[in-house]
Amino acid sequence: MAGAAGAEGDGDALLFASETPEETGGVRRPPPWLILIADDDHEVHAITRVVLGDVRFENRPLKFLSAYSAIQARALLAEHPDIAAILLDVVMETDDAGLTLVRHIREELGNGQIRIILRTGQPGQAPERQIIAQYDINDYKAKSELTAQKLFTTTVSALRSYRHIATIERSRQGLEAVMEAADRLYEQRSLAGFLRIAVERAAALLPCADTILLCGGGTPPAVLAATRGVQNLPRPVGDDVAAALADRQPRWGAGHSVVPLRSHGNAEPLALCLLGHPPLSDLEHQLTELFCAKAGIGLDNLHLYERLNQAQVATVHALGKLAEYKDEVTGDHVKRLGRWATAIARELRDRGQFTGTLDESFCGMIGLASVLHDVGKVGIPDAILRKPGRLDADEMRHMREHAAIGGAILREAGGSAGGRDGAPNILTMGAEIAESHHEKFDGSGYPQGLSGDAIPLAGRIVAVADVFDALLHRRPYKAAWEIEAVLDLLRAEAGRHFDPRVVDAFLAVLARDGVPLPG
Repeated sequence: MAGAAGAEGDGDALLFASETPEETGGVRRPPPWLILIADDDHEVHAITRVVLGDVRFENRPLKFLSAYSAIQARALLAEHPDIAAILLDVVMETDDAGLTLVRHIREELGNGQIRIILRTGQPGQAPERQIIAQYDINDYKAKSELTAQKLFTTTVSALRSYRHIATIERSRQGLEAVMEAADRLYEQRSLAGFLRIAVERAAALLPCADTILLCGGGTPPAVLAATRGVQNLPRPVGDDVAAALADRQPRWGAGHSVVPLRSHGNAEPLALCLLGHPPLSDLEHQLTELFCAKAGIGLDNLHLYERLNQAQVATVHALGKLAEYKDEVTGDHVKRLGRWATAIARELRDRGQFTGTLDESFCGMIGLASVLHDVGKVGIPDAILRKPGRLDADEMRHMREHAAIGGAILREAGGSAGGRDGAPNILTMGAEIAESHHEKFDGSGYPQGLSGDAIPLAGRIVAVADVFDALLHRRPYKAAWEIEAVLDLLRAEAGRHFDPRVVDAFLAVLARDGVPLPG
């Protein structure tokens, strides 16, 4: 550290700073306060370091950066956005270099936090009243009046002011981060997605921690998600996790902390674990607990969604059973149909087709919704439904009514279930499929004679999968077809009965899954 023989002012005693290690006993210490000295006089730098070298504010030492011109100061400001205060000379490479730097800091960098202490050896060139009025500075000192004691007082006051402003800004940013994290967590529909988003957002909120974990119960507690590859918890950390999960109270420490997610439902309790951090501030405690409270609500929402989804799945299967009682082949048929429909939807999505419709929600629902495609057969007389051989014209008219019957049943049930903001649910998608899977791409189908993209995409997908599987298997009125004949029919009917894009995707799925295709 640079030293000097004396200092300007009244001869206050000067003390030299001792070196302070950044880590003691494996616990990270808070970083030092950064002070930028911007002055073209080398002696000023040396004296400032000597006078303030041993100063500690809130148990944090000072670290000095030196710039001998405004140009050098700009570079250091860009490199160190966390500079707390700048001791700034007015006259450096130009008579107003310091004042120009003030405008750069406030207006171009948009940095309103750094405390600017203007020091000048030529007060006549920068009159105090005029400078205070025109420039956003925080203190003004003539070098001739800046004794060691006054320099200490001015610097500590600037650091305290910076700390208050930084705390307010950190609070604002922290609250925004927590609210954004809550929005993302509330959107999650799988535990894996919830865990991933939770640790990612916690890491963004608390960059002071080396590692963020989400832990569940067990002996020892299980690591469910982590920002780094951590599989086993050290004994003291595991003990704190187990205790926090038991009494729902946080454990704060210098090195690791554990905060339980404040869920109120029947979801498995989880705890957020922070590893490798310095002692956290009261604000960081509050933000972490707020984050965990919001994450707990998200965990409850996920648990309720899973229960609701299970109930909806049970409802769908119960409705599907209605058709099974009428048609003994339907049970196996709908299982295969669901797998094919899901595979086609994902293939189309991977190809970048139907981007306005094909999202993960659509792909996740269509397989289950396809179970309901023939639920309208409950309204068809058994004599028609199970008749061996071809139907006559009147019987065919009755048979075709099953599409409208199924659509009406499911649409009413789906409307009662009510998708959020009008979003489709399994029952409303099932209604679309029931109504439209007998429509044809050229408009010659039933019940409405829709054509092309006017046919709902889910109906177009199920139409291909339904015909493919129905032809491959025996029915009361027909024998099973050979697969080559079925594939030939799909290709021949592409653009007439079927959407050719859906046929192409299905053929790609069959080829990928090893279904033999004729050359």
